Amino acid sequence: MKHIMMIGFGAMAQVVWQNLPEGLELSWVVVPEHSITKVRKQLPEQVQVMASIAACKQVPDLVIEVAGQAAVREHAEAVLAKGWDLALISVGALADEDLSLRLQQVAKQHDSHLIALAGAIAGMDGLAAARELGLHAVTYQGRKSPQSWQGSHAENLLDLQSLQAAQVFFQGSAREAAMLFPANANVAATVALAGLGMDDTQVELIADPAVSRNQHTITATGEFGEMRIELMGVPLPANPKTSTLAALSVLRQCRQLVQSIQI
Repeated sequence: MKHIMMIGFGAMAQVVWQNLPEGLELSWVVVPEHSITKVRKQLPEQVQVMASIAACKQVPDLVIEVAGQAAVREHAEAVLAKGWDLALISVGALADEDLSLRLQQVAKQHDSHLIALAGAIAGMDGLAAARELGLHAVTYQGRKSPQSWQGSHAENLLDLQSLQAAQVFFQGSAREAAMLFPANANVAATVALAGLGMDDTQVELIADPAVSRNQHTITATGEFGEMRIELMGVPLPANPKTSTLAALSVLRQCRQLVQSIQI
């Protein structure tokens, strides 16, 4: 039996926990101090619920962050400094260049790994492979319903409540997108890490009242040829700002721990 730790226990974490592959067990959950009592009631007694990484005295086979960018800033360095591998769903946190460099240095020093999960999109293996010979341009377009952008910086840029037609409200680099829209633009950061980097990956974000699913379009050109990837994701029922595929990407990473053939 292999054991995992989760940082966070919201809607995505619960989907992952309920669908863990055979041979894996959730043994530790890290949440804010004020949430410990509530989360303990949701989990079996053998799962240790705590507020800090230091409280774990054993060694997880994998630590998974499913709590947002603030949790990456709070806990990631402590995880990597213990020599534990950390899989991130909140990849947008790495748009903070100082944080990204610091985490890379700590991981190298302690022989641990920082794994950027694909999250709500697909094709990052192909994009990263194409980079080996040279990429010319990479763009990402994110199109979501107005309600999916509520609570984000988009509310300061347009009237989401009365929007009647699709409207582009952001064009810029992946770094800018990830910093301005931390809960919605992890995909932009993931595309950037797989391809041309935070500053050379172009991003366009759209609010569209005609769509009910989150739509992602990635285009890339390079020495390999041309690539176009389109996805229409179904949001998690418990959290419409989160893609179901993002939760499944966490499950896939968990499965890698127990699968003999890895893809």
